[in-house]
Amino acid sequence: MNKNSEQIVKLAQQVLNIEAEEILKASKSISNNFTQVVNEIFESRGRIVVSGMGKSGHIARKIASTFASTGTPAFFMHPGEASHGDLGMIMKEDIVIFFSNSGQSDELISILPTIKRIGAKIISISGNPNSDLAKQSNIHISAAVTKEACPLGLAPTASSTVSLALGDAIALCVLDLREFTAEDFAKSHPGGNLGNNILIKVKDIMRIGQKIPSINMKSSLKHAIEEISNKKVGFTAIVDNENKLMGILTDGDLRRALLNKRNIDSSIEECMTKNPITLNGSEMAVEAVNIMEKFKVNCFLITDDNKKVIGMLNINDLFESKVI
Repeated sequence: MNKNSEQIVKLAQQVLNIEAEEILKASKSISNNFTQVVNEIFESRGRIVVSGMGKSGHIARKIASTFASTGTPAFFMHPGEASHGDLGMIMKEDIVIFFSNSGQSDELISILPTIKRIGAKIISISGNPNSDLAKQSNIHISAAVTKEACPLGLAPTASSTVSLALGDAIALCVLDLREFTAEDFAKSHPGGNLGNNILIKVKDIMRIGQKIPSINMKSSLKHAIEEISNKKVGFTAIVDNENKLMGILTDGDLRRALLNKRNIDSSIEECMTKNPITLNGSEMAVEAVNIMEKFKVNCFLITDDNKKVIGMLNINDLFESKVI
């Protein structure tokens, strides 16, 4: 690596470290103002109007999009266009969120009186709690940083990142209060791979019939090894004569059985894991991913209301269907 490359890597790491540190500082400064903002948005019967000028405007556009895609009606309003007619989009029931590092942007300050006359609530996220914008807002959240990541200390970098992170945090806290689900998310993302993949349910991609590894509970460990080897999924279901799930034997169970001096003729009932985690097939596939991560497993059996095995799903199926 030449000297120039080393300098580039060092500066890149410095930028990322500074921005990460400023976000962590912001997280420790979350206060009642933040909670009040989340509750106001959650309880609002109007829309969220998000605005900002320059780079703060780009942040505002992104946050408006995040709100809209997570169950909170929102749109971006350009402050320069607002004074030329776009203020007519704002209604009394709405909440206006302004992003501004300085809190002194003329384009924002000039439209505050009209918004106040309309009666909409004003929330500001800025780096200056003593700014005109902060003072005239119903609620202000500080996005102040101690240092920009720009080597010149001029270009908004860490301050923009903190504002973006705070906006995301607000939107996702509101999402949580709304009990917004993956299926709800999919409804607003019907196009493209994102929407298609989120809409996939476990029953749409699970393996069925002869593809399900399964042996009778009266079988031996030898039969389990053969089934696991033949189906090549790292486990087998253990069922009774009516195909009701009694347990599961994984590669891990097999190793533990051998370490406990079980032989291949040992009863499978002595080696299996009882009451394994199962799905019913109606879950969204993305929910299966979350369950896998939570319980540190990479496969599931799918059962019906009578606990009969009707399918199986492993992490490879999720990869192949592009859910992950």
